Amino acid sequence: MVKREVDIVVISDVHLGTYGCQAKELLKYLKSIKPKILILNGDIIDIWQFSKSYWPETHMKVVRRILKFVTDGIPVYYLTGNHDEMLRKFADFNLGSFQLLNKVLLNIDGKKAWIFHGDIFDVTMQHSKWLAKLGAVGYDSLILINSFVNWCLKAIGRQKMSFSQKIKGRVKEAVKFINHFEQTAADLAVDKGYDYVICGHIHHPEIREVQSTDTLGSVLYLNSGDWVESLSSLEYHNGTWKVYTYNPEDFKIESEDDDITDAEDLNAKMNVQDLLERFKQESH
Repeated sequence: MVKREVDIVVISDVHLGTYGCQAKELLKYLKSIKPKILILNGDIIDIWQFSKSYWPETHMKVVRRILKFVTDGIPVYYLTGNHDEMLRKFADFNLGSFQLLNKVLLNIDGKKAWIFHGDIFDVTMQHSKWLAKLGAVGYDSLILINSFVNWCLKAIGRQKMSFSQKIKGRVKEAVKFINHFEQTAADLAVDKGYDYVICGHIHHPEIREVQSTDTLGSVLYLNSGDWVESLSSLEYHNGTWKVYTYNPEDFKIESEDDDITDAEDLNAKMNVQDLLERFKQESH
């Protein structure tokens, strides 16, 4: 498979280490692209729910693929989110082309982009973190049930469905929260004089021009979605932004796996698990 060249790729809300993570699909996507810049916009590794008993090989392969971008000299920005907030104490860490940050400001073809995860707009995160963590467990359980239902639907030739997206689309409070999130991000970006504001967090892929509340300006609001249900990312190429959505039909011919050896993989897996366990313990 010939790799697609992309100027910038933004991925968020992968939630590696949870049952809902679609790591296999993400790995295929990462192998298919050749980005000039890769931005990991929060919740890539779900340290909240991390357990040594669940870290599949495909999840490790995603980490290795990201590290391969780093070793190839491609700038990789890892921006912290709420599920990997333990990493915030290490913000501003640099290693070669890899940077760990809480946010990043980029000049993209003469336009200013403000990129961050977006959990700072979540009132639940700010005042009731225990409730947010409980909700995360419930969400993961919902995804597990949804996966079983979709397996049954596929077996009888029916189309898959998403419980979470149906809930978000029908419950007025969920729709209201998404709209408020987008408007708040846009208002702050306009006030700061940015052209783009790029977030994750709400698992809702979007690209749209948003007018500020005081109507003094507008900004292009972008959200990369997630790799739990939407299976989406943001791509910038030749001066244009688009939402990429995973389509299995595009990956019938897969590229060769040039990952490292099994022995190296086992050592890397153990090191990552030990490190994540340490982060989790330090958070309590």
